[in-house]
Amino acid sequence: MEVPAINQNFTHQPPQPWAGQSHRTPAMPPACCPPPPYHYPNLNQDHRSAAVSVTPMADTTVTSGHRPQLLYWDPSLQSYADREPVLDISHMTTQGMSQRSYSLPTSPVTNSKTESRYGLDPQLLPSVVQVIKEDKIQWEGKVFVSESKSSVPPLSSTQCTLEDRGNATPRFIRCTSYSFPVEAQSAQKSHLPLGAIVCPLARPDKEERDVPACEAGDCVKGCVHCGAFMSPAMNWQDCGQRFYCPFCDKLTEVPWQSYQPTNQGRRVDWEKKPELSLGSYEILEKQTGKAAVLLMAIDISASAMRTGQLDHICQQISSQLQALNGPDQSDLRVGLMTYDSRIHLYNLSPALSRPHMMVITDCEELELPVVEGLLVPLKDCIHIAERVLQEIALFNPESENRSSSQELSVSAGLKILQAAGSPGKLLIFHSSPVSEGTNQKSSSGFFSSSKMKSIFQGPDSSTSLAKECVSQGCSVHMFLFSHQEVGGAWPGHIPFLTGGGLICYNSLQSEMEQERFRTDLSRCVNMQMAFKVQLRVFVSKEMRISGCYGSIIAGSDSCCVSMAALDWRTALAFEFTHNKSLDETRGVAIQFVLSYSNSSGENRTRIHTVILSASHQLLDTFRSSQAETLLTFYCKKMYSLALESPLQSLREELQTEVTEMLACFRKHSCSTSVSPGQLVLPQFLKVVPVYINSLRKSEVLLPGLRSSVHQRLQLRSLIVSMDTLSTASQFYPLILPLSVSADNANMPSLREALRCTVSSLDPGALYLIYCPLALLLWVGSCVPSHTLLQLFNTNSFSFLTSGEINLPVLENSLSISTRALVCSLQSSAAVTLQLKLVREGESCAESLQRLLVEDKSPNGGASYADFLFHLHVNALRIIV
Repeated sequence: MEVPAINQNFTHQPPQPWAGQSHRTPAMPPACCPPPPYHYPNLNQDHRSAAVSVTPMADTTVTSGHRPQLLYWDPSLQSYADREPVLDISHMTTQGMSQRSYSLPTSPVTNSKTESRYGLDPQLLPSVVQVIKEDKIQWEGKVFVSESKSSVPPLSSTQCTLEDRGNATPRFIRCTSYSFPVEAQSAQKSHLPLGAIVCPLARPDKEERDVPACEAGDCVKGCVHCGAFMSPAMNWQDCGQRFYCPFCDKLTEVPWQSYQPTNQGRRVDWEKKPELSLGSYEILEKQTGKAAVLLMAIDISASAMRTGQLDHICQQISSQLQALNGPDQSDLRVGLMTYDSRIHLYNLSPALSRPHMMVITDCEELELPVVEGLLVPLKDCIHIAERVLQEIALFNPESENRSSSQELSVSAGLKILQAAGSPGKLLIFHSSPVSEGTNQKSSSGFFSSSKMKSIFQGPDSSTSLAKECVSQGCSVHMFLFSHQEVGGAWPGHIPFLTGGGLICYNSLQSEMEQERFRTDLSRCVNMQMAFKVQLRVFVSKEMRISGCYGSIIAGSDSCCVSMAALDWRTALAFEFTHNKSLDETRGVAIQFVLSYSNSSGENRTRIHTVILSASHQLLDTFRSSQAETLLTFYCKKMYSLALESPLQSLREELQTEVTEMLACFRKHSCSTSVSPGQLVLPQFLKVVPVYINSLRKSEVLLPGLRSSVHQRLQLRSLIVSMDTLSTASQFYPLILPLSVSADNANMPSLREALRCTVSSLDPGALYLIYCPLALLLWVGSCVPSHTLLQLFNTNSFSFLTSGEINLPVLENSLSISTRALVCSLQSSAAVTLQLKLVREGESCAESLQRLLVEDKSPNGGASYADFLFHLHVNALRIIV
């Protein structure tokens, strides 16, 4: 890559401190004083006419160089309220660096992956850890009031109370910006996506009130023209006789039965009705459907039974049914079936003296011989189901080796649910090797970007079957006990497209895998879900919906999304585009309407509405954005586009969008006078580069030599449905230091988290590294022997073995606090995380390197410092 040279003959002098300022900790001048006159050299005049095209970032090895100085302006000082973080890199050049000897400060662990090719000191760059810490100091333990056109909310990682006063709280909706540009041209110029991340069934915090519910007949009806529901976004007119709908720009007459006069633009009964006073509420529909069922399908093919795992699977299923047989779940209908190349159905009717098994051999055109007895209330068939499971565990492998098909079990389960007219969960326990279906697309061209879409796209047969499951409300959850990293089909397309999931196990021979299976099965069975979900989106007339991204089957209409099932963790992203100029006084209204059936068969409609401001000033748009929300939006968008677009083009698009965004801010919105050699970042978006770089070099978008197709498919499917908190943690993991002192071993606080770089790891310390899909315990080679003895019951580093581990139960403060922290992190994850021990210097440390996102990654991804430098150079090319 060629970059404009920067004055090579200039010897950069660090800024001199003014009176009262320390060399170590720069102090801010009084609010009434101007900033000190720093001298920054400009770009070489010969390169003022550099090309404006953005040069793609090459993911190559980096080396060290001279350190720049990073200056932060305190936004709390009034006269510096418009100041933004300024990074001085004017003295650096890409020419002649090999002849100059520069070094970074000595770090506890020296590694070239932390060093910058262009001389940036990684420790001086904007820090995610610092941003999170500052937000906690500002908001933790306080109350954020979500009102119409409210300000930027606290980060998702900050523990605070969110109060709904007319706007749906950030628990349910987070917007990429809380101030949309009035003009479409301004929005295009900013390159900030206008979107929203919605998590419709998110759980309120323990100190927050649940979403209120009201009867359908008691609610004030919404717009009769577009179908939008009543909300604080409606504008009352003519003393409450009619209201203006911002979603269709029309007036609706209020029926006399529900008329109430208005006072100062509000109905007099607004405090008594949630649809008039709150951004989130729920409507209980009069009509009810059938309750959800639980159907389990067990693989009994010869290859499955030879694994010796069938007995343990049946035991765990029996245990879960016993746990469900309580007063709350006794009416739950359950069913059992087994399969190989045939389908075996079991009549669990209590009227029979013994259960009957029916075998379906013709599976080409699957038809059920009977319907009665296939789904029976658990309280009536618990003993019969246990007897069937005991007999299944004693089956002998047939001499004829019948292969099993995971799609066949889905088809049979779907037929049973269709015959019963009920939604529900279909749990599949598959133990034989996954076969390559006849319609399965080839996964050749793994490293070819032109064929990458054939890897992420499922076969047509799976997509067609998933659509049928969505229509019926059938959520497929598959437990796979024959995990294959290489070869064979990937069976996760249908589960993830139906709101379920795929969980893989190496085997059930070890106690840790058995415990993980037990926990996963319990979580799956007890998870409360919404079935037959339909999500409709309304937005102000001046805007339109241009995209919907997430774990869904894409349709032609982005305004309405159908899903088989939805849990409280799943989030979707929606993108909006201007139709015409916005009204600055009215702002932008967005409404999400979720229609679903709960486990009991109740039909409910949940409404979330937010009202955002609109501004002519792009500076307002930048200042009301948040980096973690932008990361979540880009993640869902890029991972969804990966189904059809080459990965190289997606990585380049990410870099181009961020570069154009920074260039626009510098040119049109930056209120700080800076030289071309300085990089200026928006205050709330200063960590966007590290987030976007982490996304660019993720295994989904940038495969490594050791990346398997199945692993990348699994990662993409899990991450694309995450909410904002999980997404931010996935792309910037937590590194928590553990105490090695013999006297103090308290549980570490999340405020003590360190930057995700190898230089943060001290060989004499212990660290827990957490992201939603991994949990590592890193042990340095110089950890004191007494610490090893307290935590691992051994005093020698050489006796430790890298790999999955259960910490021994020891009665000392370090062991107790560490195990408590591990349990806390595991409980917050959507999947069961097994603690993995990583010793310093072990070959398995590559799993750790993937999580150190500020460093150069094992798959060739660039370091944070180098990526930031490229963003700056390309932004300057656009400007000059």
